[in-house]
Amino acid sequence: MRTFLVTLLIVVISSLNYSQSKSEWFPSGLNIRPFTANLLEARAGSSYLLSKRKLRLDIGTSSDIYRRIWEDKEFSVGAGLFTFTRLRSEKDFKFPVETIDYFFGVNAGYKITEGNTQYGFRFRLSHISAHLVDGSYTYPGWTDARIPFVYSREFVELFPFYQIDRFRLYAGITYIFHVVPTDIGNDIYQAGFDYYAKPIFNGTVVPFIADDFKITSIGSYFGNNILAAGLKFGKWDKAGFSIRLSYYSGKSIHGELYDLSENYASIGFNVGF
Repeated sequence: MRTFLVTLLIVVISSLNYSQSKSEWFPSGLNIRPFTANLLEARAGSSYLLSKRKLRLDIGTSSDIYRRIWEDKEFSVGAGLFTFTRLRSEKDFKFPVETIDYFFGVNAGYKITEGNTQYGFRFRLSHISAHLVDGSYTYPGWTDARIPFVYSREFVELFPFYQIDRFRLYAGITYIFHVVPTDIGNDIYQAGFDYYAKPIFNGTVVPFIADDFKITSIGSYFGNNILAAGLKFGKWDKAGFSIRLSYYSGKSIHGELYDLSENYASIGFNVGF
């Protein structure tokens, strides 16, 4: 894995034509748009888990720090930080926080544009940790007898993609080089797509559909899937406001609940990509 990544970096750097390029620090937008149905993307929004009386709250951001453009190619370096939190819905508009996951990392993106097609990859080096919060504690003990424990993983991931017009396919491989608990596997294999249709309502609303499937392991391999569809207000490839309906199946997305199987539909919104 290390040899492959070093080789990939050498190929990208060697392709730069500095005499005909321009660079920018803290550019607007993102070189590589977030993969719509992928769980680990920076979002700012919330969703309601319809069958569980739970809420998910996302708070985060992702930005390119440096970008270089030459001919039909773009190379970027950036960073992302975000949390995804589970809250319990109770009467009197109360939402006790049950568990929270923290993500931060750096990334690099490389993209080539040829007419109506784009292809390239995104690389990330990241950390995730998770924690049970006081909403999971009701005297005299923790809910469902789940006691807080250390959950932490550091990993690298590579996501190549290919896009035609508004339809994008991607694959991904993740290598976790440090993980607690140790029964979590070190490799994740992933694939998905997102499609943004032509705008409706005078070009102000864009319907979309996306799916993300990953194979991971806790002792043995299993699949997790996220299917999402919705409406985006604003330009399809820029930041905006979206409403989405999603269906999730697989092990819990939250680290402190990593060994629990869950299936649920949710409806929510997102501000950003």
